[in-house]
Amino acid sequence: MLNEVDETVITRTIVKEFMDEFLNYTESDAIVVGSGPSGLTAARYLAKEGLKTLVLERQIMVGGGMWQGGMLFPKLVIEAPAHKLLEEIGVKLKEVQDGVYVCSSHDATSKAIAAAVDAGVVIFNSIQVEDVVYRKNGVNGVVINWHASSLLPEFITCTDPLAIKSKVVIDATGHSAEVVKIVKDKLGLDIPEPLEGSMWVAEAEKATIRNTYEVYPGLIICGMASNSVGRLPRMGPIYGAMLLSGVKAAKLASAKFNHGRPSIMLEKEMEKAIAYK
Repeated sequence: MLNEVDETVITRTIVKEFMDEFLNYTESDAIVVGSGPSGLTAARYLAKEGLKTLVLERQIMVGGGMWQGGMLFPKLVIEAPAHKLLEEIGVKLKEVQDGVYVCSSHDATSKAIAAAVDAGVVIFNSIQVEDVVYRKNGVNGVVINWHASSLLPEFITCTDPLAIKSKVVIDATGHSAEVVKIVKDKLGLDIPEPLEGSMWVAEAEKATIRNTYEVYPGLIICGMASNSVGRLPRMGPIYGAMLLSGVKAAKLASAKFNHGRPSIMLEKEMEKAIAYK
């Protein structure tokens, strides 16, 4: 027989536990904006390094486009050597031709989320980034609000946001490159308006990793945001470069905490990206 639980116990527990966690994460080592494949991968490796890592996702559902594959077909294609990153978290892969693998999108996404949480990542969903916190040394955090507030009619969208701080921010928001756009518009980042090019899978996969870099002091881009910022080709529903881009973003962020050098673990992980150089 189940224990009887009073409704107020449920309410107090949820509110207290979330608020304690929220207050704890008003300052983090790293904030990752976006919970798709590159963002979750970057966050997982940073947390494995012992860094206090927060992921912000504006949607209710964590996982980004990974859940649905191409045209809502729940299958993901991933190429070697990046498939090792999914094997590492227990995803079941089927090799369909030499070096090309397929897996269930549900298996891959659920395990990527679980692996990040198991590594120590904290995820806040339904929260969007409206602005950045900046100082003379660059980006020092983000300004956030409930995503639902942005869906209200304009005349009642006066809900003031809150600010949280970090030593590094990673933009993993996909095609829209939302954090980079804020920095471009408000802080004068000298890049064209982010816009992803038409599809060329092979070149796009190389470009995703090549264009994962610190675009502004304290702000790193990865995944599809890297292609948009560089006006590079899109890769479509293939996920190898997005995972490796997440590792590279973690490597760049890690270096900020290790006197300019990433950890040995991340150096070894990036050896898997040799094929894209």
